[in-house]
Amino acid sequence: MLKLTPILLLIAYMAVMWFFSAWRLKQDLKQKSSPLNHPRLSPMLKRLGEAMDLPPIRAQIYEVEPVNGLAAPDGRIFLTRGFIRKLDACEVTPEELASVIAHELGHVSLGHSRRRMIDFAGQNAIRMALAGVLGRIIPGIGPWIATLIANAVAARLSRQDEFEADRFASALMMRAGLGTAPQKSLFRKLDKMAGGRSTAPAWFLSHPPVERRIAAIEQHEARWQKG
Repeated sequence: MLKLTPILLLIAYMAVMWFFSAWRLKQDLKQKSSPLNHPRLSPMLKRLGEAMDLPPIRAQIYEVEPVNGLAAPDGRIFLTRGFIRKLDACEVTPEELASVIAHELGHVSLGHSRRRMIDFAGQNAIRMALAGVLGRIIPGIGPWIATLIANAVAARLSRQDEFEADRFASALMMRAGLGTAPQKSLFRKLDKMAGGRSTAPAWFLSHPPVERRIAAIEQHEARWQKG
């Protein structure tokens, strides 16, 4: 029993850090977000809503710089300020960002969003817990090892979930009259951004390879057109 004590203490510590990380992420989203009222995106939100027989889709701007989209467990959709800056710099189009919103709507509709938020919080909890423990055991490289382990947890994001959300987004984009071209072109743009590790878009990390995602979209599109 005494031999298990350090392990049990580590598990308990990580559980506490997970709850703290999840709470902090929720507070961060609350404090650093505002309604998305962008003149170039509002028409896209309206079209997506109409395609779902709903009012215009509501989204939030999350005031952080990494290029990312998030779906909260309560159904809220977030685009980061980093993505909006790309739009304002004409590096991405409104239709391409509409595909991001459609993708995140897929995560909400298919029940993925709660699991994704748990993964984000869990990654931070593991990094904080292990960095403290390993930093004492292996000074210097302990925090680096903790980061590697935390990144492995981030990579646990279900690739099947991503393919399912892509399929949902493709169907919604087609129904909205926007087609799948913006979805595929954004994947290629983000793939180029990810060429340098330091500039890799957060939305694009730990996801299936670009060509597999595009091939899956084209297969679905061909099947729908035949139907």
